[in-house]
Amino acid sequence: MIISSRKQVLAVFALLFVVSTTWAADLTPHRAEYKVKISIVSGQLNTELQSLESAYLATHAIKPVGMSRILTNGRMQVSSEFTAEQDGVKPVRFHEVDTIKNEPEVRLAFDWTTNVASGTVGSEDVDIQLDGISHDNVSIQYALMHDLLNGRLQDTYVLFDVDKMRVANVRNIGTKEIKTKAGTFEAVGIQHQKEGSSRVTTLWCAPKLGYLPVVIEQHRKKKLNFRATLTQYTAT
Repeated sequence: MIISSRKQVLAVFALLFVVSTTWAADLTPHRAEYKVKISIVSGQLNTELQSLESAYLATHAIKPVGMSRILTNGRMQVSSEFTAEQDGVKPVRFHEVDTIKNEPEVRLAFDWTTNVASGTVGSEDVDIQLDGISHDNVSIQYALMHDLLNGRLQDTYVLFDVDKMRVANVRNIGTKEIKTKAGTFEAVGIQHQKEGSSRVTTLWCAPKLGYLPVVIEQHRKKKLNFRATLTQYTAT
């Protein structure tokens, strides 16, 4: 009986070990609003993360506000559908519309069995060969958040443009308290920079909000040219 009981205890501990090594913390569906400053233009960034049946859908939309609407018009909306599992975030579909800069519309679907992203850029069909897991400019944010949640932030991530792949180097620059209209948060600074690029993006991520960025900054040649500050947040 004692031996049998010990076997049962060991079996329970073995099961708990398997669960603990395969379980991954989930991203929190939410809506967020940011005040944006791009050079001399002011705008509003609205982001939403939705939980689908077996994936997530993130949508980011920027529009000019106030007097900036006189200087520019249009909208920029980007959406990324992706999975978030034990091995990290993988893009599934990507869609970008930018009528502010008059960029061609982009629609891509990712096939990770062949490592190919295919779709359209404007009126042109494209097939992009991927070198392992690669991220669009929306899914990279949630890949960083997911990896921070699960304590496995990597040193490098691969980002893609429609014409080339680039490795982004990532580093943790420490923590600080940040005051926003949505509240005051202790945040960890995560920087990423594509190799060969003069642009450095910094996400100040709040553990209290599942590592959602409360401030997003982009510097080019050490000059700030983009800043987004959280004004509203709602978990959904």
